[in-house]
Formats: sequence, C-alpha cells, structure tokens
Amino acid sequence: MSAAPGIRALRAHVFRWKVETPIRTSFGTMHDRPMVLVEVEGEDGVRGWGEAWCNFPAVGAEHRARLLASVFAPMVVGRSEDAATLFADLTRRTAVLAIQSGEPGPIAQCIAGIDTALWDLAARRAGEPLWRFLGGRDPQIPVYASGLNPESPEVMAAARQREGYTGFKLKVGFGAERDLANLKALRKTLGRDARLMVDANQGWSLSEALEIFPRLAQFHLAWVEEPLRADAAIDEWCQLWAASPISIAAGENMAGDESFDAAIASGAFHVLQPDIAKWGGFTGCLPVARRILAAGIRYCPHYLGGGIGLLASAHLLAAAGGDGWLEVDANPNPLRTDFAGPLNQVASGRARLSELPGLGIEIDLASVPQPRVSFGE
Repeated sequence: MSAAPGIRALRAHVFRWKVETPIRTSFGTMHDRPMVLVEVEGEDGVRGWGEAWCNFPAVGAEHRARLLASVFAPMVVGRSEDAATLFADLTRRTAVLAIQSGEPGPIAQCIAGIDTALWDLAARRAGEPLWRFLGGRDPQIPVYASGLNPESPEVMAAARQREGYTGFKLKVGFGAERDLANLKALRKTLGRDARLMVDANQGWSLSEALEIFPRLAQFHLAWVEEPLRADAAIDEWCQLWAASPISIAAGENMAGDESFDAAIASGAFHVLQPDIAKWGGFTGCLPVARRILAAGIRYCPHYLGGGIGLLASAHLLAAAGGDGWLEVDANPNPLRTDFAGPLNQVASGRARLSELPGLGIEIDLASVPQPRVSFGE
C-alpha cells in the first residue's frame, strides 16, 4: 500500500432501528439496533466503508460518531490511505487520551472502524474482493445463527433452519432451569445433527460455571461462550477448562496483541473470537487470527451489529482460513440485511462472498430507509 492517495474526508453516520422484540443478554437488553457507519473518502472521491461497535450503552452510537468527527477526523484528513500505518499511529496518538478519558473501548472501536474502511478502500482501488486482497483462497464460509433470545428460542431457530442455517447459538444465564429447558426445546426442534452453542455473556462465577457445565453436556454443545467475566484471572479459565466436558470460547472483549497472545498461550480456550469492530480492524485482527490458527485453536469472529461489520467479519474469516464459523444475528434487523449483500443467502450452513471489489457492496446513504444522523465533513 505504498504511495497511497490521501484522505479527503472522514464521516460517521448513525442509524437506529427500533426492534419489536428486545434483544436480551444476561447483562442487559437492547430496545433498538444501532449502527455507526464509518466513511473514508479519498482525494479522488473513492469511498471505503467500515463499522464501529456501539451496542451498549444505548447512547453509545452517537458518542462514538462524535469521537470520530471531533478526535479522529483531524488526525486522518490529509494523511495517506495506508491502513496499517494509520492504525499504529492513531493507536499511539490516542493512548494517553484513552487513559485520561477512561474510554479505551470507544477509542479502539473508532480506530477499528477507520481501519476497516481504509482496507475496503484499498481493495476497491486494487479491483479485488477484500478476502482475496488479504490473502484468502476460498470465498465460501460456514455461518451460524446467533442471538437466540430466552423466550421460545426454538421458534426463531426453526425459521433460520428453514433458511439454510445448520448452527445455532442460544443466550443463557437466565437461571439453570430456564437455560436447560430452552436447550431441550432447541434440540427437539432442530434435531440431533444441528450444531448448538450457548453464550453466557460473562454471566457466571467460576463456581456457577463448574456447577452447570456437567448439566449442559447432555446437549452436545460445540462450545460455551464467555461463561466467566472477560477480566477473570487466567487461572480461573484454566480451572474451568481442566474440569469442562465442553469447549470454551471467548475473545469478543479482549483487545490488543498482548491479551490475545496470553489467551493463546494459556491453553484454556478451544475457540477464540476477536471482534473486528471492537478492536483491531483488519490490521489488528488478521495477524491475531493467523496466530490463533497456528496454535491449533478455532478462530470464529464475533459480531453482532450492522451489515458492514458483518461483511468485514466474513472477509476476515475467509482471508484467515481455518475451519471457523461466522456469527450471523438471527434476529430481524434491516441494518444488517440491507447492507450484508451475499451473506443473506445461506445454503447448507454456508454463505459465499462475491468477487466484487472491497467489501463487495455499494452504499447509497440517501436510499437507506432508517433514520440517520451524520457527523464530519
């Protein structure tokens, strides 16, 4: 990416879609679905697109968009489009600000969105789909339906199964009896061959996890995700791993090379799940994904947001390779489906990315029916 053109503008666009059925986790509920779309425009008018994580708290989307416009645009406009160089420079220049403001997460999420947009722009200029531009060989990726609510999850899962999904992930952490009853209903509805996972969203203590894991084993789960708090001591994760009859997954709330390298070295995780919109973009996450795979751990990107971040996660998975699966939110959300392009077509548990340049989608902001607020020039 040497001698890359300059950046003319950085803009952030906030979209919100009010849901009919709130999305529940063990730590909170989403009453609408937000999306922070990051737009980078080159000097010649070519645009690249990214997305910054913004699910929680509810006011987080506008906050991140204002950070992008007020903090990052002055650092980015006029610079080269070289994504890797900018990722390192923005991370270095905002390190003290992240400490001073107590907001390392939102700052990292903004940088991740910028990085994704710059890689999209670079691949568009090269006339190649991102998955190939980044070294991938196969555009076909396994997918699974995620975010199944604790209220009658078998109904939504059955609908997704009819659409071609073969893997499903249930939200748990709502009491053992309810969680187990939901899993029983899912297994009865979906059949013995369906791949089932659960996500506790950091909902259990070590003792609670040790108590419930044997009861979960009867459902032949592919993994249990974030059974402990993300900041639990690595020794606790190792204790759970040593006693667990089920694979353990985590990673969406890890950030930085040191955190992921420590997780890899611990041997406590069977699945690691960096989130491209929370930290790293392509510059940070692709090398991490390759180190995860080199260690013999399954790499499955975490993602639960709008369609641009989902597409980026899919290209990242295809570029990294391995036998991991892409997380696709099972809940209705036009901010996902209107932007996800080929990922809306699933057959036998797989989707296929296109040969179009970059992320493979053209965006006309004026045609998006959802309310939008834009920041930056």
